[in-house]
Amino acid sequence: MAVVQTRYANDRGLTRRMAGTWFGLGLLYVVVGALLITFLRSALLALVIVVVMLWAQWYFSDTMALAGMRARVVTPEQAPQLHALVDRLCAMADMPKPRIAIADNEIPNAFATGRTPDRAVVCVTTGILRRLDAAELEGVLSHELSHVAHRDVTVMTVASFAGVLAGLLTRMWLWGGLSRGRDRDQNAALVFLAVMVVSAVVYVVSFLLTRALSRYRELSADRAGALLTGNPSALASALQKVSGDIAGIPDRDLRQVEAVSAFAFAPALTSEMSISRLFLTHPPLEKRLEQLAQIATQLGQR
Repeated sequence: MAVVQTRYANDRGLTRRMAGTWFGLGLLYVVVGALLITFLRSALLALVIVVVMLWAQWYFSDTMALAGMRARVVTPEQAPQLHALVDRLCAMADMPKPRIAIADNEIPNAFATGRTPDRAVVCVTTGILRRLDAAELEGVLSHELSHVAHRDVTVMTVASFAGVLAGLLTRMWLWGGLSRGRDRDQNAALVFLAVMVVSAVVYVVSFLLTRALSRYRELSADRAGALLTGNPSALASALQKVSGDIAGIPDRDLRQVEAVSAFAFAPALTSEMSISRLFLTHPPLEKRLEQLAQIATQLGQR
């Protein structure tokens, strides 16, 4: 997958880990494809279903995300300071400028979405605009622009698709199997049960691998964003402010942004609400701050 040519720094260690995760996801695609062919008894029909579902999820990613957040795209006249920060960062990164959107939401957060750099949009909430100073907001925007530069929306869409498809296959088999169960012989019932178990296992493993890939992606965006601005301390300060304030937001407001939480600057749900760190879309705050502190040391900052 091609990456937009920009001045955002690459992290080879994170890239290697992401490649390993991609390898595991590739194996899952093979299993899911075999299950589809077994169920549909048509490789062509299975391929059509895979392509159509993947295309729809990818093609409408920006529209669905903005609609879910009730965000509006703003012009330079409507948000001059925000546009000025993005203009500066895009010039520094030598990358096309995405659309800018604002969501009227008290939760301090931001996210980037869009199927291609030309369709990309960076969205910030009114909550984050009120809480961060210019340097901190620049750090957040640099983080989000890194996602655009590295086509992370497309990466995560493709990565999550195996799990989505496995879940759909499980439901198809369940509904169809229950309706026709009385007409099946014992061997057919065993095959049905085996496919159910395998598809469920595929879904769980795919889910965990995708979550791992998402955490690597966030660390990579933190690093690239901090190196571009040369101010990792501002990004660390923004992380602490945003994470601390999210913990005090009512659950009702948190649920509104849960749909885009995987693409957000900070997760809508706090780590205390997760069963295990394996299920988190974002690395723990401590790990992100530790990486930013190391970058500050490399740049000769305290």
